[in-house]
Amino acid sequence: MLNKKSISSNHLAIVTAIALAIPIALGIYFLLKDWLIACISCIIIFFGSYLLIYYTLERFIYRKIKLIYKFIYQTKASKQEELYYKYLLPQKSIEDVREDVEAWAKQHNQEIELLEKNELFRKEFLQNLAHEFKTPVFAIQGYVDTLLQGALENPEINKRFLEKTSRNVERMVNLINDLDEISKLERGEQAILKKNFVLQDIVKEIFESLSIKAEAKNIRCSIKKGCETPLTVFADKEKIRQVIINLLDNSIKYGKEGGNIIASMYKIEDKLILFELSDDGIGIPEKHLHRIFERFYRTEEGRSRDITGSGLGLAICKHIIEAHDQSIHVRSKENVGTTIGFTLDGKKDQ
Repeated sequence: MLNKKSISSNHLAIVTAIALAIPIALGIYFLLKDWLIACISCIIIFFGSYLLIYYTLERFIYRKIKLIYKFIYQTKASKQEELYYKYLLPQKSIEDVREDVEAWAKQHNQEIELLEKNELFRKEFLQNLAHEFKTPVFAIQGYVDTLLQGALENPEINKRFLEKTSRNVERMVNLINDLDEISKLERGEQAILKKNFVLQDIVKEIFESLSIKAEAKNIRCSIKKGCETPLTVFADKEKIRQVIINLLDNSIKYGKEGGNIIASMYKIEDKLILFELSDDGIGIPEKHLHRIFERFYRTEEGRSRDITGSGLGLAICKHIIEAHDQSIHVRSKENVGTTIGFTLDGKKDQ
């Protein structure tokens, strides 16, 4: 019994020719009562039918199928591929061809979906980039126009406006520097200089450096009770310092007045250390959690609160941690708070 999936044009032509030749030969026998004529008729009809059917299939169907194969692979066939099309492809059944075309269609649908997502991301990126540059540029333009229209002669006004212009220029410089850094991280051009250091020590240094900012909102920064035991990690100290500064800066910005920020550190495997920074601030809506590490992505409430940030801090954090071959994660609930954590390699014997 022939398997439907294994039927080629040759098999189909033979089966069809037999199906035609035998009944006709039997009909001739019953009419003429002569086995010799019936057998000769059967042979002639078989070969005639076989050649006609095989030619028809090869000429009008399988040639079209070959064209479909050449189209879906979109390449000019090499000699090896021509041999495939000539000798191997005809052995494929229509069912096999259908499966191949469906697989190709599925693959291309996935590619199209990916391209659409990338196009949407590109549009959002350009829109957010324009927004981030537009705010300081328009502010600078306003201050400069006011000064040129006569305020330059007033010492009190011109100094205040120049200071504001300077702050907006500084914001643009920081934005450009962040863009440059994230581009280098993505291209792998930022060297990761790993060494052993105690994680608690660098956390305490960062708490101290941002203490004035935290005290302005009466926010208390501390290391979680039970996590004071020194844990040594093997990582780029300055890059990890940058990550924790970005995370702490965000926690202070979006933290509530009189709130708490708690750093915790755990040894979760033989050679893996988990760091987490938790706050009790405004939190992040669940629908935004999977996008917060994208460049320039911020929630509407976050955008309205953040005046000086570039919107690249968390994206830079993600790239730095991934450059260490580690992962970063987030947990959050609106009006409860946010926890962002990442893993690092433990102490390495040198």
